[in-house]
Amino acid sequence: MEDTVPEPASVLIDGPWRHRDVSANGTRLHVAELGRGPLVLLLHGFPQFWWAWRHQLTALSAAGYRVVAPDLRGYGASDKPPRGYDAFTLSDDIAGLIRALGEQDAVIVGHDWGGLLGWTTATRHPMVVRRLAVLAMPHPLRLRHQIAADPRGQGAASRYLAGFQLPWRPERSLVARDALRVAVLLRAWGGPGYPDAEAEGRYRSAMRIPGVAHSSLEYHRWVFRSLFRPDGARFAGVLRRSLHVDTLQIHGAADRCFLPSTAQGSGRYVSGSYTWKLHGGVGHFPHEEVPDLVNAELLAWLDS
Repeated sequence: MEDTVPEPASVLIDGPWRHRDVSANGTRLHVAELGRGPLVLLLHGFPQFWWAWRHQLTALSAAGYRVVAPDLRGYGASDKPPRGYDAFTLSDDIAGLIRALGEQDAVIVGHDWGGLLGWTTATRHPMVVRRLAVLAMPHPLRLRHQIAADPRGQGAASRYLAGFQLPWRPERSLVARDALRVAVLLRAWGGPGYPDAEAEGRYRSAMRIPGVAHSSLEYHRWVFRSLFRPDGARFAGVLRRSLHVDTLQIHGAADRCFLPSTAQGSGRYVSGSYTWKLHGGVGHFPHEEVPDLVNAELLAWLDS
C-alpha cells in the first residue's frame, strides 16, 4: 500500500467499459457503462465501489443489455456532499439517475446497501423499476424485525452498527493502517478465500479517498438513528407497501453480515413474482465469490 492519499480518479479502472459523470438529483455520480439494450443498473454496497460489479458488467452487456454501475453518493469518484445519506434522498438519486441516462425504467440489481436502495427505490418509485434483484440484503423491515427478535443471531451480527454511531472515531478506524479495517470486514463477512489480493487492495485504497469513510458511515448512522425519529417511522410506513415488481433474491448460506434466516422472510413484502436462491459456502459477496453462478442466475431470470 502507498502512503499517499488516493485521488477519486484512482477508481477509474481501465476495462471494456467507459467512465463518465451523470448529474442526478442535484448530485454528480460517476458511472461505468458497457453495452446496449435494456438498462440494468448495478448498485454496490459497503465497503466497496462500482468495480465490485466488474464480472456482471461484462457478462450482462455481452448478453444484450446496457449495464451501468455507479459509485453511490459519497463513494469513489462521485460527489461527497455533507448530507443526503438517508434512504429517501439516496433512492431519489437512483430514480434520477435512470431518467438522466435517458431511460424510462431499469432493472435494478443491488448488493448490501445497494440492495437496500433497490428495495426502497422499487417501493417509492415503482414506475422506474422494471424488475429487482437483491444480493445479500434482507428487506429493510425484515432486518429491523430480526435484529430485535433474534438478538443472539442477527442482533449480534449487526453490532458493528452501534460502533459506527460514534463521532469521527469510526472514520479514523476505517482509514488507519492503509484501511486495514476494510480488509478485516471483507474477510469476516465473505466466504472462504474472499477477498483476493487485488480486491482487498482496491477496496482499501478506495476507502482512503478523502470523504469516503465519513460518507459511507453516514449511511449506517441514518439507518440506526432514524429508528428513533419521525423519518424512520415514515420510512417504515413506505416500506410496508407491497412490492409489485418481479423480484429475485440471492443470498449466501455463509453470510455472517446478514444471516440467511433473516433474508429468507423478505418474500412476504413482495406481491409480484418472487424467486429465492440460497448458495452454500458463499458469504456476503456472491457476485464476486461465485460470479459465474450469479451471472447465470441473473441472465436466466432476465430472459424469463
